[in-house]
Amino acid sequence: MKSQVRGGTRWKRFAVVMVPSMAATAAIGVGLAQGALAASFAISGQEFKVTTDRLKGDGFVQYGSVAEGHTLEGKPFGAPVAVSGFDHAEITNMCQSVVTPKVPFIGDVTLRLTAGTAKDKPVVAEGIYLDVSSLKADAEFEQIDIGIAAGVAGKGPDGKTDLPGRPGIQSGTKANPHGFAQRAKTATLTNVEQKAWATTAATFKLPNLNLSLHRGTDKECFQG
Repeated sequence: MKSQVRGGTRWKRFAVVMVPSMAATAAIGVGLAQGALAASFAISGQEFKVTTDRLKGDGFVQYGSVAEGHTLEGKPFGAPVAVSGFDHAEITNMCQSVVTPKVPFIGDVTLRLTAGTAKDKPVVAEGIYLDVSSLKADAEFEQIDIGIAAGVAGKGPDGKTDLPGRPGIQSGTKANPHGFAQRAKTATLTNVEQKAWATTAATFKLPNLNLSLHRGTDKECFQG
């Protein structure tokens, strides 16, 4: 019984560490919306998984970049990513999970977050960018341009004038402005399984938010 009590106390300590990070994420979103923070930051050494039944986005752009950070052991590293940006996105039945390995006295711990589980209350994001390492989905695009230079992804035919509702390269990223990119008026992704290193958004509304902690890895949003 004593070991169970100690274990419960450690779970509470772990939650105290993790839950404020969610509040910090919300604060970062507010700062981005107000132009107070740069969009780039050092990524953690933990890749996370995301699933959703449906993502409908307006003003889609995608280009290659590098996300930089440190491993959990403190060693610097860089991860190649496909940055997917949306001017506006609605996400139905979203699940996000991340595993913290080898927590002392506990082992692997999965942080699982769900939101937008009601069909009439999806997750809503404005000015969202996702640093993606892998993606599986059924996709449909409207008015897509493939092979444009990343630096003009958010520009009009003159290559200078910003197009309303068309995001360009995220400020502060290491994307090559002359590199490959694609954009579309709308993008609809269904049955999504995605691994990512980072997400930033001007605003991120999460109805029916549910955050939970689980021992082991069987509560990840998907396996593999």
